[in-house]
Amino acid sequence: MYSNPKWPKLISKAAAEADEALFAQLPALQEITQKNHEKVLNAFQEERVSAYHLQGTTGYGLGDSGREVLDRVAARILGTEAALVRGQFVSGTHAIAAALFGVLRPGDHVLSVSGTPYDTLEEVIGLRGKGQGSLMDFGISHATVPLDSEGKLQYALIKENITDKTRMLLVQRSRGYAWRNALMIRQLKELVDFVRENYPHLLIFVDNCYGELVEALEPGDIGVDLMAGSLIKNLGGSLAPTGGYVAGRSDLIELSAQRLTAPGVGGHMGATLEWQRLFYQGLFFSPLTVAESIKGAVFSAAFWRALGFEVHPEPETPRTDLIQAVKLGSREKMIAFCQGLQKGSPIDSHVLPVPSGMPGYEDEIIMAGGTFIQGSTSEFSADGPLREPYIVYQQGGISCTYVQMGNILAALNLWQKGLLSS
Repeated sequence: MYSNPKWPKLISKAAAEADEALFAQLPALQEITQKNHEKVLNAFQEERVSAYHLQGTTGYGLGDSGREVLDRVAARILGTEAALVRGQFVSGTHAIAAALFGVLRPGDHVLSVSGTPYDTLEEVIGLRGKGQGSLMDFGISHATVPLDSEGKLQYALIKENITDKTRMLLVQRSRGYAWRNALMIRQLKELVDFVRENYPHLLIFVDNCYGELVEALEPGDIGVDLMAGSLIKNLGGSLAPTGGYVAGRSDLIELSAQRLTAPGVGGHMGATLEWQRLFYQGLFFSPLTVAESIKGAVFSAAFWRALGFEVHPEPETPRTDLIQAVKLGSREKMIAFCQGLQKGSPIDSHVLPVPSGMPGYEDEIIMAGGTFIQGSTSEFSADGPLREPYIVYQQGGISCTYVQMGNILAALNLWQKGLLSS
């Protein structure tokens, strides 16, 4: 794979070093993968999934046993009392918003304890934009506590910012578009213990995007009240054509369902159409696709580090999300990276990604990834906001080999444009 005579030696050498770094991490990765395969299979078997559960419904979707069983399968996997898995969620942001609006009430206060929330949640909360029905527009206040310089939760500041109106602590597990550590399950467990001991009335909500099945435990296993994510990320196994989920305490899931549909309707309606089988099958495949994504991320980290770039996390660092960040340092390099990586896509490999505006984001975004499902980061993509220090964020990878090929093509594009120093 690394012996193409047309490649410059620095790329071949970096790829070989990255392959060695990945090989060293495989035993630890395989141990987690095996546990998650067993957990998912057990969930399917314990809920007695049958062929007739795979058939979708139309119209109102009344009496959809497949939908109900899928909710219970997901809840078992995520370690929660209940779950709401729906194709009507258009994204992870939508699922998170439905949960927040479903549970919170005017006068409540939300404290983000892992720094500024992900870009697309800023307008949901009301941190930017024109209101448009944001949480703040409904009288729900918000404050932020940053992580410390080592990427850890700051409990002293959290205490200072909790008020008598605080109802919820909001935690972003993934690094998102930030050069910071993702929060490991053990760190979330410390937060849960801290809250239960000092503020037992508070709810803990985890934005779980990119985190599912990366570790052996989920936020629900350690006592988080509520979490949400997207099905075109980890849990969709690259097969889910759309959708998202909310999981947590039964009463909170019911409130979220009332927001998704309407009061009195809740989770009892909602056609599953043609995606029912794909949801089940994608969920079953998800431990495999997540494992391939993690292997690809380890390779990517080692590869770009060998080429002289800063990466986060390092290839040897334990992981709790799928995202691999590479600091490119210039707009020109970031565009060239994404355009090169696009050449490794099965769909639209001939297309050149260009920066553009995107709903929910303040900065221009460039996105690479010719995927079968539009925007499916579980397949393989790279993107980021065009702002200093010009960091590209890779996610997913249905196959580690495809991730390796995409990264090599990105490096070759930088080299051909004179942007890769020897």
